Amino acid sequence: MSDSVGIPQFSVIPGAQVQRCLDDKSSVVVSIVEDTYRLHGNGRTVNPPSYFLRFPDRPDSRIIALPASVAGDPAGVDGIKWVSSFPANIESGLPRASAVLVLNDPSTGYPYACLEASVISAARTAASAALAADVLTANRERPRHIGFLGTGLISRYVHKYLADNGWEFTDIAVHDRSADYAEGFRDYLRRAGHERVTVHGTPERLIRSSELVVFATTSARPHITDPAWFEHHPVVLHVSLRDLAPEVIRSAVNVVDDVEHCLKADTSVHLLEQQVHNRDFVAGTLYDVLTENVSVPPDQTIVFSPFGLGVLDLAVGQYVYREIEKSGQLNTIDGFFSELSRHG
Repeated sequence: MSDSVGIPQFSVIPGAQVQRCLDDKSSVVVSIVEDTYRLHGNGRTVNPPSYFLRFPDRPDSRIIALPASVAGDPAGVDGIKWVSSFPANIESGLPRASAVLVLNDPSTGYPYACLEASVISAARTAASAALAADVLTANRERPRHIGFLGTGLISRYVHKYLADNGWEFTDIAVHDRSADYAEGFRDYLRRAGHERVTVHGTPERLIRSSELVVFATTSARPHITDPAWFEHHPVVLHVSLRDLAPEVIRSAVNVVDDVEHCLKADTSVHLLEQQVHNRDFVAGTLYDVLTENVSVPPDQTIVFSPFGLGVLDLAVGQYVYREIEKSGQLNTIDGFFSELSRHG
């Protein structure tokens, strides 16, 4: 927020403006995400549990509130992301998820910006995945065979962030329950310069052929049940959180972004906790690996399960706001706040 004193200002930043700001900034966003994970690990954030709004008549849909606060220099940011997931949207051509992000001034509490946040959410998710891929493969030969289960916006962003941050792939495998979506993603990958792209008819064939596996589906419950599919010990970016059965989680080395957040809401790791009544199967957090307090073996399956922390959205959103503010292109809503005099 601007340091000027006086009537608070409020700005609206639409999605196209967000996208222009973040285009070709993949490495910047990865650095922001890493810095924020380190702040979070050092106790310089507030990240309460996410709040789920569910609907009895629409059990597959939900809207989630992610309140958070990030310390910063010279100033931090408070705020909230309000993100919906309506899988049926896909059938009518709309993306599954939509979101807005509200930024609040830590000194006054006044909101000062509302940003369209689907791009921010996708970018921070992809940056988290790309960072995890770097960190979790540091002690093994970098994978060159990657597989994507689920072919929506998040998979596209994860691919872009990996490619933009130096990853090269010999082969890319694709699987989706919709053959049309899988073919569409293969076309995207070929336009991006990848010649060897294979659409697999089953998850098993994709997993067995991939050294790095990305799950980015809309699955609400586990559908991958056989640990033997992972006997070649890939690194798994379990972005969608609910694809892997507890027995698969039990057979792997598990890294999460935040233990308390991840082991909730019937995620795969939460389902295993409910079975075994402990959390011993969690090796640690990505922050633990970054700070070398936890090491991951090169000869076992590694599963990274990121619940998605609101502090990441705030940090990326604050970057977007500051960049647009510096450019002089903020869309400020005059007179947004009224009743600013205590006694009228």
